[in-house]
Amino acid sequence: MFNCATIKKMESQQIIQQIELLFEATDARDWDHVEKSMDEQVLLDYSSMNGNPPAMLGALEIVTAWSAFLPGFDSTHHQLSDFIVKKAAHIATAHFDGHANHCLDGDVWTVQGSYDLKLRQANNRWLVTEFKFNFAKQSGNTEG
Repeated sequence: MFNCATIKKMESQQIIQQIELLFEATDARDWDHVEKSMDEQVLLDYSSMNGNPPAMLGALEIVTAWSAFLPGFDSTHHQLSDFIVKKAAHIATAHFDGHANHCLDGDVWTVQGSYDLKLRQANNRWLVTEFKFNFAKQSGNTEG
């Protein structure tokens, strides 16, 4: 028998799984899955890392940018942890820590920080509507 706490935990796990699959697809260069994980318009914010202001972009625009940048590396690997998920009706927020290794010719550039994502539920899927990276530190070969 399910109680409210069990249902809430299952819903949070579904949201976490959707986020993990987005990052796994990014590392695998599965751009079709990445695009389908996002809403039509996403507020993308890397301002803490690159100084550029947040921008409202189409899912395809984000995929185009990521698919141009990430294949410049031999491989990337994102590790996510410490999820805090809050859900109200068909909207959810997720805060979590991230550690990304970017490998090129034996060198590794590591970026660490946290993420704040906002998602909306549509057709039994959680789509990213806001994607914010909160830069903490980087190490390794930062020259690319």
